[in-house]
Amino acid sequence: MSSIQAIGAVGGGQRLTAVELAEIAELAKRDREVRVHEAQHLAAAGSMASGIKYTYETGPDGKLYAVGGSVQIRITAGATPEETLAIARQIRSAADAPADPSGQDRMVAAQAGQMEAQALQQIASRAGAQKPKG
Repeated sequence: MSSIQAIGAVGGGQRLTAVELAEIAELAKRDREVRVHEAQHLAAAGSMASGIKYTYETGPDGKLYAVGGSVQIRITAGATPEETLAIARQIRSAADAPADPSGQDRMVAAQAGQMEAQALQQIASRAGAQKPKG
């Protein structure tokens, strides 16, 4: 083993190569990004979310790093169009919370947008039906 390859001492006397150290740095960076991203979803979703689930990868150092994650959000209509509108807006807010939304995030935001449009249409229809005819 060359001296360049044996630069990273890890607990237990294990030595890692420069390539392994670079992989660990990339995994650690991804882990931080994933955790922040999912925490932003969770904070915006409030009581509509059931928590965070992570997928992990084991690094060359034997540690687990989060490389993916998800927050389960209940997407259900409310008892009234107004309640559905509020739910749709919170879902969209949760999906759009991270600065770098994923494809799945954008899909959920689009679903929430459709839910919001339907609720607004129901509210407008109801308001139009209640206007006195002159």
